[in-house]
Amino acid sequence: MAFEGLTDRLNKIFSKLKMRGKLSEADIDSAMREVRIALLEADVNYKVVKEFIESVKQRSIGTEVMESLTPAQQVIKIVHETLTSTMGGGAREIKLNSTKPTVIMMFGLQGSGKTTHCAKLAKYYKSKGYRPLLVACDVYRPAAIEQLLKVGELAGVPVFEMGQGNPVAIALKGYSHARDYGYNIIIIDTAGRLHIDEQLMEELKNIKSAVDIDESLLVVDAMTGQDVVNVASQFEREIGIDGIIVTKLDGDSRGGAALSAYAVTNKPIKFAGIGERIDDLEVFHPERMASRILGMGDVLTLIEKAEKVVDEKKAAEMIGKIKKGFNMEDLLDQLEQLRNMGNLRQLIQMMPGGAKIPEEALDESAFKKVEAIIFSMTPAERLKPGVINASRKRRIAAGSGTKVEDVNRLLKQFDQMNKMMKQMSRKGRRRGRNSGMGMLPF
Repeated sequence: MAFEGLTDRLNKIFSKLKMRGKLSEADIDSAMREVRIALLEADVNYKVVKEFIESVKQRSIGTEVMESLTPAQQVIKIVHETLTSTMGGGAREIKLNSTKPTVIMMFGLQGSGKTTHCAKLAKYYKSKGYRPLLVACDVYRPAAIEQLLKVGELAGVPVFEMGQGNPVAIALKGYSHARDYGYNIIIIDTAGRLHIDEQLMEELKNIKSAVDIDESLLVVDAMTGQDVVNVASQFEREIGIDGIIVTKLDGDSRGGAALSAYAVTNKPIKFAGIGERIDDLEVFHPERMASRILGMGDVLTLIEKAEKVVDEKKAAEMIGKIKKGFNMEDLLDQLEQLRNMGNLRQLIQMMPGGAKIPEEALDESAFKKVEAIIFSMTPAERLKPGVINASRKRRIAAGSGTKVEDVNRLLKQFDQMNKMMKQMSRKGRRRGRNSGMGMLPF
């Protein structure tokens, strides 16, 4: 996940500050030198780093911090606020028209994930009740149209294409088609290049002047690092940018692109690509991202993810089951809902303190092992795990390709979880409110 290295470095720096009582100016200078190095190593643009450090130092050396009972926490608060400001301050989505189709033109260099994110954006708006249409204007790259058709199918969104024709004519025909058939969002996939050249810019300008474009979105790869500054600056100068989509924030990038893009272009990051699945796209919230970078978690995004996959009726049923007793079929259902929420590592990082959990402790193969063990049980055993004796354990272990110790461990954890959830349910009833344990058991 992007920012992991930066998060680790910042946590170590601020841990040193927390061990001190009052902070001197020298303490803050020393900490800011380390923060500066951490940001540069995360591939943040050096000018952005300079402005960031100056801003934090200026605020941190004030009486508000120096005379505070918890000066280290005040410094962290200032860093959080400055990070948020550096990335744009607040979330800004695309402004949609109410009387005519909203036209979004997507552009960027080859390999940035532009075509895939056209479909991801279409899927995002389809899930909100809109009728998006994808328009294939990348007529040069081999198989670009086929790729858009494929990802469009995954998103459940139609694609308008005219083969290897004139991109401007295709964009105009696509707009007419959308109006005729009632599509209210048009997403144009334009051609990319290995580098910015005059032909690319001229084509984008022609499309923009021919079609009434509402949003021009630059797609940048988080792996690009500091070079995003040059790319974004050129596109802004030549074409004009309304917003940015940063892709591959789930990868091993150092995250510098996300921290540099807004500061350099003064254009907001509107969306972030966080995985390979077609629905792995989220609105970019600078304040939430700042919290993740500082290891504070992102509970609001976690809740939003849960709300997308958790069926309210099932959640209500689950609360009732908790009171009577949870079974293995219920556990399978909960595992499926957890998987639908996305990458386990990303989910854990959204919990406060989750960034400190070591990678090896989050082995997703453990989920597959649990499922294999449950699938090797008979229906009666899943409903009443208490009937599983030694011989049944041996049969289940053999059927699931695991060991008897693995089966014993699962049964013990399941029993402990059941007791804990019943206890939480009783506490909730005594306090006159829902225990809140109906969504996920762990």
